Amino acid sequence: TGWAGYTLARQLDAKIYRPIVISPRSYFVFTPLLASTSVGTLEFRTALEPVRSRRTSVEFVQGWADDVDFTNKTIMVEEAVDDPRQGLSLTGDAKAEQEAYPHRIPNPTFKGKTFQMKWDKLIIAVGCYSQTFGTPGVREHALFLKDVGDARRIRKKLLTCFETASLPTTSEEVRRHLLNFAIVGGGPTGIEFAAELHDVVKEDLAKVYPDLVKYCNITVYDVAPSVLPMFDEELSSYAMKTFRREGIKIKTSHHVENLRLGPPNQPKSLDTAAQRQCLTLKVEEEGELGVGMVVWSTGLMMNPFISKALDRTFDLPETTHGEARPGPDTGHERLWKIKKQSKSGSIITDDRLRVLVQSKTDDAKSTVLQDVYAIGDCATTEGTSYPATAQVASQKAYWLAKRLNRGGFERGGFNWKNAGTLAYIGSWRAIMQAGTGGHVSGRAAWIVWRGAYLTKSVSWRNKLLIPMYWVINWAFGRDITRF
Repeated sequence: TGWAGYTLARQLDAKIYRPIVISPRSYFVFTPLLASTSVGTLEFRTALEPVRSRRTSVEFVQGWADDVDFTNKTIMVEEAVDDPRQGLSLTGDAKAEQEAYPHRIPNPTFKGKTFQMKWDKLIIAVGCYSQTFGTPGVREHALFLKDVGDARRIRKKLLTCFETASLPTTSEEVRRHLLNFAIVGGGPTGIEFAAELHDVVKEDLAKVYPDLVKYCNITVYDVAPSVLPMFDEELSSYAMKTFRREGIKIKTSHHVENLRLGPPNQPKSLDTAAQRQCLTLKVEEEGELGVGMVVWSTGLMMNPFISKALDRTFDLPETTHGEARPGPDTGHERLWKIKKQSKSGSIITDDRLRVLVQSKTDDAKSTVLQDVYAIGDCATTEGTSYPATAQVASQKAYWLAKRLNRGGFERGGFNWKNAGTLAYIGSWRAIMQAGTGGHVSGRAAWIVWRGAYLTKSVSWRNKLLIPMYWVINWAFGRDITRF
């Protein structure tokens, strides 16, 4: 139910197809608004769209896709209606993560029943997980920003840090730790969250906690020499200068080594609630730093469904049309496997978005897997280097739906059209790089940024709610209720 799967399901012609969406999440998240919801600029409802709707014919099954049988055209599904992992960004194999970190994902013994479903055409659009690079402590203690559950956790943690720092029992040193906020990752998600965090501190929390603002510190860490690498150097430099002028620190070429509970130089026994809220972030270039919250946004890792369930070999006779049809097991060696990119592990498709398979014994021999398509972050079009963005995923979904509805796969393949890139940098400023190479920055780009997000929202309900909340929060301030 991400940008690719949700869009495609809604675009398929109900007179021809019966679209069934299988996902552990019963809603679509308009991810560009998550940073705003995490600090109260918008409410969570404005970023959500239900999969089930009286305006569409899309059917929905709430479950995890566990395995696929290409021969019999069946898929194994684990039910997920009561799964506590819903709404949270996952960082590895879901079952292993649930068992390893029960304090982050409760009910570690949860296991849904499994069942089979038949399919005629299969669209793989499972997306990716958050990449932690195996950094110790990140899974347990960092916060992510890929789903609405993550945004809720961030808002609660932010207000908890301020409330704890305001207690008379909290020392000045611990206050500095609690109100030191670190964002790891200098891409659009990390930069926009840092900007939104700065706005809520400056415009709202400074008035409610006037004695604590002097302790507040926001820092963005990135291993690269500059942030926002998808923008040209001029726009990236403008964003960095704006951040520095607003007091947001940007530390590039910095490497995070680990994250642990408790303030620096603290014994294992944490005596007070304030100490238990603190974290220690170890950076190679700076040593150990006391922080109150770490938001992690460093990229994507392949979904375990792709890396494990779709990693087997199988029997696949070729047809006279050059495509491949799954056939019954004839007892000989299963010679075919899904073709994957060596670096990312993503599924490789042809320019018609059909999944490619290659011979197990001869990598140079490949063919198309009939009736199986892959779109979104989990797939890569052969011979291209399209970015893993919502823009690419939604364009692939629209293209594939149009071809499935009307035919015409032979008329030409998919080509991504760069519609430009936007990023909010705080204080009613943004940067925009057009697909043609031109760019805009400052207040004009901010107007375009807000207009683009508003017009791209799916439902009329949210098109009305979003500007309403913008006006309410501008007039009365953000809601800083901690619940």
